Amino acid sequence: MDPHLVQDIAQLPDVMSMVHKHAAAVLEDVAERDVLPTRAMPEAQPLTESGIGLRAALDDFATRWEPCLSASSGPRYWGFVTGGVTPAALAGDWLTATWDQNAFSLLDAAGHHLEQEAVNWLRELFGIGPAHQGMFVSGATMSNMVGLAIAREWLGQRLGIRPADDGAAALGPVRVLSGNAHSSVSKALSVLGLGRKALIQVATIPGREAVDPRALEQALQETSGPCIVVANAGTVNTGDFDDIRAIAALRDRYDFWLHVDAAFGAFAVLSPEHAHLADGLELADSICIDLHKWLNVPYDSAVQFTRHRDLQTRVFHNAAAYLGPLGADADPLHSVPENSRRLRALAAWFTLRAYGRAGHSEIVQRCIACAHRLADGLGSIPELQLIAPVHLNVVCFTLTEDPTADRVNALARRLHHQVFLTPTVLAGTPALRAAFSNWRTTDTDVDTVLEAIADTVHDLT
Repeated sequence: MDPHLVQDIAQLPDVMSMVHKHAAAVLEDVAERDVLPTRAMPEAQPLTESGIGLRAALDDFATRWEPCLSASSGPRYWGFVTGGVTPAALAGDWLTATWDQNAFSLLDAAGHHLEQEAVNWLRELFGIGPAHQGMFVSGATMSNMVGLAIAREWLGQRLGIRPADDGAAALGPVRVLSGNAHSSVSKALSVLGLGRKALIQVATIPGREAVDPRALEQALQETSGPCIVVANAGTVNTGDFDDIRAIAALRDRYDFWLHVDAAFGAFAVLSPEHAHLADGLELADSICIDLHKWLNVPYDSAVQFTRHRDLQTRVFHNAAAYLGPLGADADPLHSVPENSRRLRALAAWFTLRAYGRAGHSEIVQRCIACAHRLADGLGSIPELQLIAPVHLNVVCFTLTEDPTADRVNALARRLHHQVFLTPTVLAGTPALRAAFSNWRTTDTDVDTVLEAIADTVHDLT
């Protein structure tokens, strides 16, 4: 056995204590770090023939790489839609690595059953009925892909073919209708062989990112045969919501699969004032919900729900003698793209068990309140303007005068020590967006950022 490995095993309690202390120090200081450091990346080092052991490796990481890492788990990382890691989720993730379970087979079933307990809790949390079955996947991109893969099989069923066996080409041209589909939907259509050109953008309600139900019905009338509709519960730019119940009602007259991308918008149900936005979620044929966003579990984690598990198994069935037969309760490997898969459900299990509905509802409502606080504060800065209402937890704003991409991005860069905002374009206008989903974020963080924005934008203009 390698001598460094022998040494680390012999000193395992000490070295793990050292890692624990190091991690605790990082988390204690994360709110004080520059949110996006400007330090130059270290030069890549070649792999040495002989290792250096865990202690030296930790020192090297802390010296060369940690200063370059963003404070993405901290309270002022508002780019993309990024959660942090609750204390309970962190414990769950550490134990996930400790037990190192491959949760893919019922021949070794404990991991699968724990995952299903967590899925049941999530279903209750989001008000999704028992007709929907769920599985953990790596993120919203994979959740959308799985949902659309099942939809592809449903289209084949309607046409009397099996795309899982016959190939996507057997379907012929496919139409996927959406008002404002997330970019991961196009990626999924590419991977699934349906093609990015299958996505047809339907007109949205003027001044909003939500699909116009009348325009959607018109598009359905013009579509021959079954199709797929992708609805949004929380768009990226403005956090807008389609009217899911109204869209689902169109199935009485038109033949389509309804997939709802609720990556972060599903969490609206935890705010009594905003729960109506996600009304009708349970009517979907498939649902995408991202957990490393507002549930605040570590990357990577999402859940995928569907009312058509039989079609899901048809798509992802993995036949091999050593895996055992496909029984009534299908092994996880028959339901998702991966065969081997870490027990990522454990982090979600821990945070749900530790804080329950009330704890996660408080996080959601506090984030929403912070978004409105930021929007109100930006309204008092003459050099800036909101370019969309705050529907949930996303604030979209730009410069009042000459909002070019260069000037907007320059503002974002100058703020990196205090806050990370991501650029976007809304209705042709370059803008910045702040998305609130971190469990640590408070009013104090918002006020700190507002002060920094006011000072910076004054200097910029």
